Amino acid sequence: MRQVAETPTLTATVPRQFVHRAAVAETFLTGWRTTGADRFAVSAQWPRAHGLHVSSDRSAYEPLLVVETVRQSGTLIAHTEYGVPLGHHFVLQEFDVDTSPEHLAVGPVPAEPVVDVRFVEVRHRAGRPAGARYTADVLLDGVRVATAGVAFSCVAESVYRRLRGGRTPATVSAPPLPPGLPPQTVGRALPADVVLAPADRRDRWWLRIDTAHPVFFDHPLDHAPGMLLLEAARQAARVRAPEPVRPASFRSVFHRYAELDEPVRIEASGEGAADLRIVATQGELTVFECLVGMAGE
Repeated sequence: MRQVAETPTLTATVPRQFVHRAAVAETFLTGWRTTGADRFAVSAQWPRAHGLHVSSDRSAYEPLLVVETVRQSGTLIAHTEYGVPLGHHFVLQEFDVDTSPEHLAVGPVPAEPVVDVRFVEVRHRAGRPAGARYTADVLLDGVRVATAGVAFSCVAESVYRRLRGGRTPATVSAPPLPPGLPPQTVGRALPADVVLAPADRRDRWWLRIDTAHPVFFDHPLDHAPGMLLLEAARQAARVRAPEPVRPASFRSVFHRYAELDEPVRIEASGEGAADLRIVATQGELTVFECLVGMAGE
């Protein structure tokens, strides 16, 4: 009798539009299913090498890869399970995440985490979802490696344009990039991935907004994205914290859009290996603040 070979499981990423990415390479999710009322299991795959989300020696996944995976998970579920139309804009309001760095080592094959997502609040306006709050547990081989809580709002393109007062990717542009900090001081291998430039004090920097960066600006934007601000918090914490501690948790609030064409000042407060408070301001207005928790290696 002829032996029939077992058909291997086939894996592909979810449509990139569901996670607001232009590049398939930056789409980390591979599927989802409903597991209960307002509860979903989202599958993902993490690459073993990545310019931002894997350490320069390729030994560990960065905590911000967890953040991006959780962000994509919430966006996917909002579109597919709660009916948020494609083309709506998502605005981050809060993003808290705690990771366990000891469980984020890169292995011999790409990691395949599962994100247990629970939508605990969905707000509606005129019969459509207008925002939500959700929690997420990130599991690797059944071990919880991170927990997160996220709040966001979402608006139609027409409403977003009114909110932005005519600002579009075509009408605003970032100023020339100032020289950045040495890459090794912020845990980066390439100068192009440094998002901080020196300012007038050791605890203050200017945000470098490179709209050609293929990850932060995966597609044209009219403002600095939340992931760029979180990376600025990560890098500021790396500068201020003593070795060998590393950023492991982020408790962040996004107050308003960080405009591309106005300087963004990043300031840090706190000493030693304890939590560091990172604040981003434009003029006299706070646009973002984040409490970064550190962990030893």
